[in-house]
Amino acid sequence: MILKLPGGRPSGRASDQPAAGTGHSGRPKRSTTRLWLLVLAATTAVVAVAAGTASYLLARPQTPVATQTLRPSGVPASISTKLVNLMALSPLPHAAAPAFTLTDQTGHRLALSSLRGKAVVLEFMDPHCTDICPIVSQEFVDAYRELGPAASKVAFVAVNVNQYHASVADMATYSRAHQLNTIPSWHFFTGPTPGLRAVWRAYNIEVSAPNPNADILHTSAVYFIDRQGRERYLASPMVDHTRTGTSYLPIRQIHEWSHGIAVLARSLVS
Repeated sequence: MILKLPGGRPSGRASDQPAAGTGHSGRPKRSTTRLWLLVLAATTAVVAVAAGTASYLLARPQTPVATQTLRPSGVPASISTKLVNLMALSPLPHAAAPAFTLTDQTGHRLALSSLRGKAVVLEFMDPHCTDICPIVSQEFVDAYRELGPAASKVAFVAVNVNQYHASVADMATYSRAHQLNTIPSWHFFTGPTPGLRAVWRAYNIEVSAPNPNADILHTSAVYFIDRQGRERYLASPMVDHTRTGTSYLPIRQIHEWSHGIAVLARSLVS
């Protein structure tokens, strides 16, 4: 289950996703179970949603996006209200993004601070996910392509949430399988479990992994970090499921998400 609480960040657990919660400037947390519950804060409004399935969080309202009119202040005018609601987008208070140093899919040990000067799009992913992570990965690849010349000023980053599959090879295999390695500035970070847990806590990402064969339940959130290393926006990835449990998202919404990611990233480097 994933909870999104006031404060602009998710909290709760879900397989293969992050959620926003309270504390630490409103960063996300995740909750366990196949039921995703979202309490979405947009200024003073809160929308609660529940949807279920195993491996990833569905932190999305069931009310048609077109009927929603909520728009938090501080979101670029280039992002339509419809897209704000689709992404469950909220501004963050420009606090410094929590620092970490981990190893990426190429075996290079890097600090988040080494990406200063670029806007950073940060997600938390499971390299063995077959649910929402591949959908978010496609959105990242499409957003990178849409950025055009501005792409050189944006880094796409993920932190591993699967302690049982935490090798550099796991990150590299996933990156190749989903064409993330076509993004020059892509970094899928991993490391020893204590180090990963410290990053999860810092960003309020709650992870439930009872054993190597269980679904990884974790919070679902995408952070947008500016070139000075400050958190600026938080978005909540979404996915739907068929009656048999297969995850999917309509192509139109994948395109809208990709566009939203690109527009937000561009706004941070222009």
